[in-house]
Amino acid sequence: MPSAARKLLELIRFSHTIFALPFALLAAALAWAEEPFRPADLVGILLCMVFARSAAMAFNRLADRHIDARNPRTATRHLPAGTLSAAAVWVFTLACCAGFVASTLLFAFRDPPNHWPLYLCGPVLLFLLGYSLAKRFTSLAHLWLGAALMLAPVAAWIAVKGPTDLTVPLILGAAVAFWVAGFDILYACQDADFDRAAGLHSVPSRFGVPTSLRVAAGCHAVMFGLLVWLGFASPHLGWVYAGGLAAAGGLLVYEHRLVRPDDLTRVNKAFFHVNGVISVGLLVLVLIQLAVR
Repeated sequence: MPSAARKLLELIRFSHTIFALPFALLAAALAWAEEPFRPADLVGILLCMVFARSAAMAFNRLADRHIDARNPRTATRHLPAGTLSAAAVWVFTLACCAGFVASTLLFAFRDPPNHWPLYLCGPVLLFLLGYSLAKRFTSLAHLWLGAALMLAPVAAWIAVKGPTDLTVPLILGAAVAFWVAGFDILYACQDADFDRAAGLHSVPSRFGVPTSLRVAAGCHAVMFGLLVWLGFASPHLGWVYAGGLAAAGGLLVYEHRLVRPDDLTRVNKAFFHVNGVISVGLLVLVLIQLAVR
């Protein structure tokens, strides 16, 4: 069992929760600046994030297992390599879906109750799972993934405050959407030739790697602009947040300097390391900002 659990965590790349979770907590922190802090809300947000992302990643591996088996870069993943069975991953996926729905009940039974997470969990889950099929019919799959992660800060805000005063979480969510779309395009550059040969849709397979790198840079420029707008839209953000934005901008520039059309060997460093620092760093700086304001 410990071995199976470890393989399942590897399958869903559990450590990559770091990309979306900090932005969900960032939105919740801004909401708690106006609402009473409830420990049950924090537990509920953490559980919903973990279960929703785990379900989406596991379903993605199931949907792509035959494609992954044909791609040399992904042929060693657990399902095509046979180290996990499809049945086991299906059970894990359904269990995570059930866990996600059950976690929304923490908000329904609090005082005062908030039933919105329970009402919205079904559509959210369908949208998250639907991403896994997107590259079969649209090159906008990267934006679908961005929109899926956009739901993290918006949902966290609604879990704390309900669907009111949504300007701040929508700006933050839009920034997350363009951030994710940009680095997913960078990541997809590795598979541009395979995707084109397999009839799969992506920005790199359609427009080529050089153009895709420019599109990714454009997405990150939009993301940075939205984060600047967030600083003006939220009354709780000030000079600490502004300093963090300058650092985030520098990291985004560094990320794009790591990847060149003729050298994709540092894509993983750009994808995992730099983006992890950006997400966690912004959360830490916002928490410091809220503490000193």
